[in-house]
Amino acid sequence: MERGDPKIVVGGERKGHKRKLAEASLGTSATSAGQENEEEGLCSLLPQDVQIQVNRLNSSFSWREADRFTARRAAHSIAEFAKHEEHVDLIVGEGAIPALVQHLQAPPVGEGEGPIAYEHEVEKEAAFALGLLAVKPEHQRLIADAGALSGLVSLLKRRGNSSNARIVNGVLRRAADAITNLAHENGTIKTYVRTEEGIPPLVDLLESTDTKVQRAAAGALRTLAFKNESNKNQIVECNALPTLILMLRSEDVGIHYEAVGVIGNLVHSSINIKKEVLAAGALQPVIGLLSSRCHESQREAALLLGQFATTDPECKVHIVQRGAVRPLTNMLQMPDAQLKEMAAFALGRLAQNSHNQAGIVHDGGLIPLLELLDSKNGSLQHNAAFALYGLADNEDNVSDIVKEGGVQKLQDVELIVQASKDCVAKTLKRLEEKLHGRVLKHLLYLMCVSEKIVQRRVALALAHLCSPDDQRMIFVDNNGLEVLLGLLCPTANSKQQHDGAVALHSLAKRAAAQSPIDAALPPPTPQVYLGEKYVNSNTLSDVTFLVEGRRFYAHRIALLASSDAFRAMFDGGYREKEAKDIEIPNISWGVFELMMRFIYTGNVDVTADIAQDLLRAADQYLLEGLKLLCECAIAQGQLDRFKRWVLTRVKVTFEGGGGEGEDEDDRVSILEAHISSLEAEKVLWLAEWATLVVERDSVTSE
Repeated sequence: MERGDPKIVVGGERKGHKRKLAEASLGTSATSAGQENEEEGLCSLLPQDVQIQVNRLNSSFSWREADRFTARRAAHSIAEFAKHEEHVDLIVGEGAIPALVQHLQAPPVGEGEGPIAYEHEVEKEAAFALGLLAVKPEHQRLIADAGALSGLVSLLKRRGNSSNARIVNGVLRRAADAITNLAHENGTIKTYVRTEEGIPPLVDLLESTDTKVQRAAAGALRTLAFKNESNKNQIVECNALPTLILMLRSEDVGIHYEAVGVIGNLVHSSINIKKEVLAAGALQPVIGLLSSRCHESQREAALLLGQFATTDPECKVHIVQRGAVRPLTNMLQMPDAQLKEMAAFALGRLAQNSHNQAGIVHDGGLIPLLELLDSKNGSLQHNAAFALYGLADNEDNVSDIVKEGGVQKLQDVELIVQASKDCVAKTLKRLEEKLHGRVLKHLLYLMCVSEKIVQRRVALALAHLCSPDDQRMIFVDNNGLEVLLGLLCPTANSKQQHDGAVALHSLAKRAAAQSPIDAALPPPTPQVYLGEKYVNSNTLSDVTFLVEGRRFYAHRIALLASSDAFRAMFDGGYREKEAKDIEIPNISWGVFELMMRFIYTGNVDVTADIAQDLLRAADQYLLEGLKLLCECAIAQGQLDRFKRWVLTRVKVTFEGGGGEGEDEDDRVSILEAHISSLEAEKVLWLAEWATLVVERDSVTSE
């Protein structure tokens, strides 16, 4: 991000400021003439009005007092005309530019002639008028082609004495201002100024004792440095940095504002100059400007710190160590949108360093950054989102982000640009990845002991972000589900009910993604099943198992086809290969019979009471299809118990109260009906029920 170069603004407050300075430099008669012109002609300027003044300029280029007085008044009148931008084309069209350029230099003085009357004053008025005409880009080249740059650079080299210091300083200031406007967003003229050797005298003027001259010189250098690498390098080579850094500490608002602007344009896209600026001691005074009474200086300083922060990781740490975070955080809460944007920009760069992240939160940066996500300014939103992305990288910040409702804010905010949406998605993913170990333990602690609003924020965040493996521990063992259900109670507002329903739905979807209940059965292994009638039948039986003292008749061909375990048993070097009776010591008759029934038919009904034992047997004999059936039965049993547990919690939640016309029993009946109608829908029944409650309550309230 780079600063634009400033211009003398025609119109508004800046115009009035310039006019006042011009009038103060003239005598009483000139002021009266200027006022008369403004009153009688400026609102409806005619070509002849301009032509009169141009003719006076063309006919008065001499050292004589009368001519100099005429030239001064004519240049001043044209400047007054030019303060109204709608008049500029007319003024240029009447030939004012060459007439004014001629008066940038002193008239020739022959032997025995002189002295030159109104020395420096005519040149000052001519420079001022040309600067005002240069506010139109199409006129910049006309002025340069007329030879104005060499004349303006020559004026920058004038020096006064005790008797004429005031008027000479006026010339210097007007010449610097004219160069500022001529070079504004014009790369060719910026180069011309350098080739005309205009940069060294501007750097020299930074040390002027006149603060207005200092400001004007810094403003010109700021413009010349904007997007011009050669100019940047020459400014640094002329040893401007030490003086600019001293100017940063000035109590004069205008001086430190222009100085920080010059430095900002110098360092942009130039890592070497950035390092030189830091080595010259700029960091602390720039941080000091964050507390300036001038909002423009604060904004420029924040932007510059953001640029410094990209130098290296150590620089990020130094900026924070030297006290930048607190004033940047204060800027986030100011009404000026540009101040907020630059402060968020700087904090965003600082927050990408792990040593700074906890400090930014500690110094109060988290809440205002979250609030800035609601801005309607896309750049401001994005800078805030980028800063929050950095803060989320530190485990110590996760609990604070959750506690302040950051997860809900990140999920609900309407973002303007796609880059911000991507950044927020990465931030949520980063938070999700850190919800384990001590972070999760701390959040569970907060969910148990904090005030209700924090408990709810924690439960909502965990519902969206926790690992499915931790769901039971969080929402059953640590009462997280009760907290979410509390958001659905009749006393909760519609936003809380909506958030609770959405969280439950998210929790259910995440659980469903990991549940084995709906896992597709593997395609049947290509084999021939002997069928139900051969289960424990001695017809053609060639092997017998002894289970709990009872004989179970089987057929080697069926067993060989069922799994690798039986193939190894009967086709390998084990003693069972030739045995007629094989003892099974560690499996009950009921479990063994179900296992064999699966081997003979490819299917079997598994009940929850026998599923665990049957799963162990299936695992022992490498029967993958049977293992999956057992896992599904176990999961379904757990789900049924979970449903009963939730029903109990819901009854407790709604105990003793209900909505208008609806008591606790009505709600529980709705829940029970939903359970029976969504038998195979895992935890989704709870989310759908919650959504129905919200929709029904919303209709009732309307």
